[in-house]
Amino acid sequence: MLNFNLMHPADQLVLIMQRIYQYGMTTTSGGNLSILDENGDIWITPSGIDKGNLTRKDMIRVKPDGEIIGIHKPSVELPFHEMIYQKRPDIKAIIHAHPPALVSFSLVRRIPSTRLTPSAHFLCKNIGMAEYAVPGSKELGKKIAAKFEEGCDIVMLENHGAVVGSKDLFHAFMIFETLDFSARLEINANRLGKPIELTNKQLDLYKHKEDILLDEFIPQRFSSEEREARRELCTFIHRSYDQSLFTSTQGTFSQRLSDGSFLITPYGVDRKYMDISDIVHIRDNWKESGKTPSRSWKLHKAIYEKHPEINSVIIAHSPNIMAFAVTSEEFETRTIPESYIALRKIPKLPFGSSFMQPEMTAAAFSKSTPIVLIENDCIIVTGDSLLNAYDRLEVAEYSARAIISAKILGDLVAINDQQIHDIEVAFHLE
Repeated sequence: MLNFNLMHPADQLVLIMQRIYQYGMTTTSGGNLSILDENGDIWITPSGIDKGNLTRKDMIRVKPDGEIIGIHKPSVELPFHEMIYQKRPDIKAIIHAHPPALVSFSLVRRIPSTRLTPSAHFLCKNIGMAEYAVPGSKELGKKIAAKFEEGCDIVMLENHGAVVGSKDLFHAFMIFETLDFSARLEINANRLGKPIELTNKQLDLYKHKEDILLDEFIPQRFSSEEREARRELCTFIHRSYDQSLFTSTQGTFSQRLSDGSFLITPYGVDRKYMDISDIVHIRDNWKESGKTPSRSWKLHKAIYEKHPEINSVIIAHSPNIMAFAVTSEEFETRTIPESYIALRKIPKLPFGSSFMQPEMTAAAFSKSTPIVLIENDCIIVTGDSLLNAYDRLEVAEYSARAIISAKILGDLVAINDQQIHDIEVAFHLE
């Protein structure tokens, strides 16, 4: 696991800007980040320098007396960074960028709903909207800083983008990434139908989601099978993040081992840089010492106990699939033959099923039902191998994207019953 807090501010800025750029949340010339260090110095990204190719030497240091140290000019948005730090001493890092989905909301002067998924609701709090002003102007700075002074941690800018302030740069990025996810999810959901928000009761249920204490064991040895499984898990976790199927802290993989135990992703560890040493071994009701497994470990265990043919489980929250989880629209798998073969049936279970009734949720899977959607929560994908499960997740996300696009073009025409029968015969589907 990457120890982000031990990195120099200049290196933190480079790393997070790379992620923002690669994730499609800014352009070559757009966006700016800053960190307020313990000396009161502001480290900020430069103005007019390629955001896709920054190095630590490009970062600018602005001292409390106004002295500027660096080979470039600081971002033109420096004024609002300075004003936010002045108004909010608890804020130590700021992110500003223009992801297309958040810009869309800024154009219609709306704030994305954070009640479509529980993770967004509990992470993206206190959102305000600042009136339009010229970029880089003191007027814009005053309007943004005023919203932060009121208690906002996220400020949408009319006809502009969004600003997030937090205790450190990585936490600000988590919020920014989740807000962008929420915006994309709401846009996709509106293309399907009417988004359904979580109620206060449902959010309270999730808030009190049980953390089950596990006894611990200290591994005495690591088999070749386990070492290979750890490596493979990390490879696919990184791939899922790069494919936008996961976010920094959302998304879980597990892999069954031949002795009946299983490996699972840890809770709260950045998916982008997860390492083989972060993976948690679960044996019966014991966890690997010193680690915290995903809070969904009990569901994974229930699935493995119920289905000996399943060897891998993935829980994801990708924005196209999730559009079906937050609307009443059913996920039609009879779109193209490849989708039906990989996905078969995808039932939708009520919110809370995954953590309140794991055994019931596990019972929903079968050879003809390898995937289940949980309302306003996640998609759960199973497979006889990690590759098989991951392929199904990708097919589901691509199929969801195709259906959402088709809705704009006209009425979807599904493969008919006879054609489905022919596919099942040709590919020996049960």
